Amino acid sequence: MQSDVVIKADKLCLTFETNDGPVHALKDVDLTINKGEFVSFIGPSGCGKTTFLRVLADLETPTGGEVCVNGMTPREARRKRAYGFVFQAAGLYPWRTIAGNIKLPLEIMGIPKAEQKQLVAEVLDLVHLSGFENKFPWQLSGGMQQRASIARALSFHADILLMDEPFGALDEIVRDHLNEQLLELWAKTNKTIGFVTHSIPEAVYLSTKIVVMSPRPGRVTEVIESTLPRERPLDIRESPEFLELAHRVREGLRAGHADDA
Repeated sequence: MQSDVVIKADKLCLTFETNDGPVHALKDVDLTINKGEFVSFIGPSGCGKTTFLRVLADLETPTGGEVCVNGMTPREARRKRAYGFVFQAAGLYPWRTIAGNIKLPLEIMGIPKAEQKQLVAEVLDLVHLSGFENKFPWQLSGGMQQRASIARALSFHADILLMDEPFGALDEIVRDHLNEQLLELWAKTNKTIGFVTHSIPEAVYLSTKIVVMSPRPGRVTEVIESTLPRERPLDIRESPEFLELAHRVREGLRAGHADDA
């Protein structure tokens, strides 16, 4: 495997056995993600976007094909803490301060307290939450809570950041602001990011590569390479280039539905 390949799926399949019969969540997924890419996954509900991320994170076990994360199996990658995972809900413990929530994985890893404090300060600065370390989750807005969740995933310096619709429950103004901050964070850290979304504008604005998935069984129907520059002010979304990319994604989603019909 080439050294710049971070994630590689080859004929990846996952079938869930249920009381009502098998559910084919993923079918023959082929995908390569290179170091430093920002890759969004978009498709209809139930198409396997989140399932694919959960396979990468060793939260689900594939039933066919192969997948590598940093040249390892997902289980090996999890044990080596190769990635951070940001869920749809912030998932912060209400009885812990923001600093206490962020340092939880560091405590589990047995990192010395002085180093924990330094790492927490670094990631709080990255997500623009310096000064809020002693607040409790209920004292923060939904957007700030999600930034704290991102800080927790960044705290142990994993090269890969997996994000499952982290801004889906937030209003559009907050979402736009966090999209801008996420691009800034990506530029500073050069993480490889896998990002699940239902929003075409969000996928186009954030990504270097957009993976369009079909209705269940989830297949990759198209991979669209972005032609936008890395530096992207919000008003780029009004540019002809942006609108053309959004149109291509929309057409890709329609084609996926047509193939399934």
